[in-house]
Amino acid sequence: MSEKRIGLALGGGGARGLCHIAFLEALDEMGIRVSMISGTSIGSLIGAFYASGFSGSVIRERLNSIRFKDIIEMVDLKLFGTKSLVKGQGVKEFLQKNLPVHTFDELKIPLKIVATDFWAQKQVILEKGDLASAVMASICIPAVFEPVLIDRHILVDGGIANNVPFDILKEHNRIIVAIDVAGSGEVPEGAKKPHIVENLMLSFEILQKALLDEKLKYNRPDILVKPSLKDIGILEFHKSKEILASVENDVIQFKRDLEDLFKAKESPKTFWQRLRNS
Repeated sequence: MSEKRIGLALGGGGARGLCHIAFLEALDEMGIRVSMISGTSIGSLIGAFYASGFSGSVIRERLNSIRFKDIIEMVDLKLFGTKSLVKGQGVKEFLQKNLPVHTFDELKIPLKIVATDFWAQKQVILEKGDLASAVMASICIPAVFEPVLIDRHILVDGGIANNVPFDILKEHNRIIVAIDVAGSGEVPEGAKKPHIVENLMLSFEILQKALLDEKLKYNRPDILVKPSLKDIGILEFHKSKEILASVENDVIQFKRDLEDLFKAKESPKTFWQRLRNS
């Protein structure tokens, strides 16, 4: 399995994106090494840790070790700021401290991070230079985080332009796997009016879903995983254990789909060699 060129796209979705870890663990358990990763927003963050050499289980351990004190240090509020609610320097310092590498060149797996050029109004693919800055640009929710300046480009959340960036992997990989963590879109029980940040972020999600639906009409990955992630808010990072537990059945199906796909992609020669050796 590991000899196939497999591209893995990790989508954005706020706290829901923590479930990416469970699918990375599944790949590890199956002995599958992806040849390239693309990531948007939370997908870029999880993807950066995985591409740097951490296994899915180690990323889970790191997540569980984050303390309330760490979260407070990351959320550097700007009470009188005009550009954003949070400066973002605290998150960047967390990334610099915890990522085992600092540049794209040091990664174990090639990584493409998607951000959005605010003024040019288009997707930007980041794949060289400082890794923490690229992740910050991709997760930079407009009005929540201060925009990031890279190479004279003002960058914001990649989800605005391409929330599940499987299409940027097509040229280099034989098999494309995409994980969409935007959630089911079902109305939660006891639904009430959203608060200001929810209002902003869910409005972006509506646009993201419309863009993805349109893209899927003409361009589809070999496997598209879309966990329902019911009743999980975009900012509910404190529900990490619940989020990971909620996708257990999706992970089982993911493994089955991968096995079926690999069988279908096998050449006749490989098939008969495997049959003789079984």
